[in-house]
Order: sequence, then C-alpha cells, then structure tokens
Amino acid sequence: MKVTITSIELKGPFKFFALSAKAMKIIKQLKASNFQDFKKKGFWTKHYTMTLWNHEADLKAFAKSGAHLEAMKASSKIAKEIRTITIDADALPSWKEAENLLKNGKVYTY
Repeated sequence: MKVTITSIELKGPFKFFALSAKAMKIIKQLKASNFQDFKKKGFWTKHYTMTLWNHEADLKAFAKSGAHLEAMKASSKIAKEIRTITIDADALPSWKEAENLLKNGKVYTY
C-alpha cells in the first residue's frame, strides 16, 4: 500500500479561500476514487493531507486527472511551497511522523 503526504504553505492568509475552493473539488474527486483512508489538517497558511492507497496506479490516476490536476496547474498562484512524499505503509502515520517524513520529500517552491 502507498501513503502520500503533502504540505502546502500559502503565499498569504487570503489565499486560503482559493485553496478551500480547490480542496472541495479535490475531496469530491477523492471520494469517487479507490482511496482507503484520508486525513487533512491546517491552519492559517500551512495545510497538510495524507491519503492511503491500495495500488500505486490508483494514486497516480487520481493525481494526474480531474480537480487535482487542475489544482496542481494553478498551485503557483496560491502556494509559496509544496512538499510531497509517497511511502510504502499499511496505514496513515501520525501527524508528527508525517511532518518528519516531509523533510525528505520533494519540494516545489514558487
């Protein structure tokens, strides 16, 4: 199984509204996919998500389509930094562990 952990640091607090609009569409897409578990948290300009997938193919199909793809194309308008990492795991990690794992993740800065 695969876990993808992502953090996004917004360019400013008012970008939260744009993030929320995109997140609602992404969550709708996620609920229609083959994910196994999902958690999110965030405050002010820093937000996190974790998703658990049985198959890497399902993860990739989700990430490269629909609302998620559209959000990624527009991420430079709202994000200062995005970090992401995908690991092998049977369950979602704790938030503390997830934040530590992200230190070794791929970083996109805008």
